[in-house]
Parts: sequence; C-alpha cells; structure tokens
Amino acid sequence: MKIKFYLYFFTIALISLLNSNVAYTQGFHSVYSKLLLETTTTWSGEDITYPDGVAKITVLKIEIEPGAETGWHHHPVPSFAYIIQGELEITLEDGKKITARAGEAIAEVTNRIHNGKNIGNEILKLVVFYTGIEGNPLTILQEAN
Repeated sequence: MKIKFYLYFFTIALISLLNSNVAYTQGFHSVYSKLLLETTTTWSGEDITYPDGVAKITVLKIEIEPGAETGWHHHPVPSFAYIIQGELEITLEDGKKITARAGEAIAEVTNRIHNGKNIGNEILKLVVFYTGIEGNPLTILQEAN
C-alpha cells in the first residue's frame, strides 16, 4: 500500500512540474497539470505489480549520447519514464520495439530483458521513477539470449 502512495505522490509531483493543459488558481499562483500516463500495464502489455517489502522510491535523471545504448538489462521492479529530450528506442529480446519521444511517458517492462538506444541526433534526457524495495537492485545488466 505504501508503494502505491509513493507512486501516486511522485506521479502528481511530476505532472505538476511539466507542461499542462489544465489550470487552476490558488492565491497569486497558477498550477498546471497534464496527464502523461495512466495505465495498469507496461508498454508491452504485462500487468504492473508491486514487489513486497519496504518501499523505496528512486528517481534518476538519465542522459544518453546519440547512438549510445543502455546495454541489455532488466528491472526487477516497476519503473516509469518521462522523456525530456530526444528519442528512445526500446527493444525486447524477442524483437518487439517501441520508440518514446520527448514529452511522452512510458511504463517500463518488468523482469523482461531489453535494451534502450538513443536513435536521435541529440542527447537523450529522461527521468525514471523506480518503485522498488529496500535492499533490492533497480536494474540488472545481462546479455540478450
């Protein structure tokens, strides 16, 4: 239950910081929000499930040079990414691919080996939110089969 609260909190915080279509006024300040992602499944269609244990939320800003790749890896915990700049191509072991572009959010695959590649001509910048548990890794590097 705690992970769901933290995920909700960080999602609202991220949405509030980004461009928006909806506004409301509170005092002298306006707050804008735009729904970026609302899903119960990863981009490849698997159900999102939270691990048991002490919740640990980690947020990383990641930058990838043009043409560079993350290397084959998997995430044992749910993660969600917002693309700030550039184009990210994600490929699963079976060849299934998606491309995420600036302004888009994705629910990453969990426990599926994949590789990310910057297919654009500029530095790829993204923010990734990991809904992990204390003491467990967020990413495990490995070779594709």
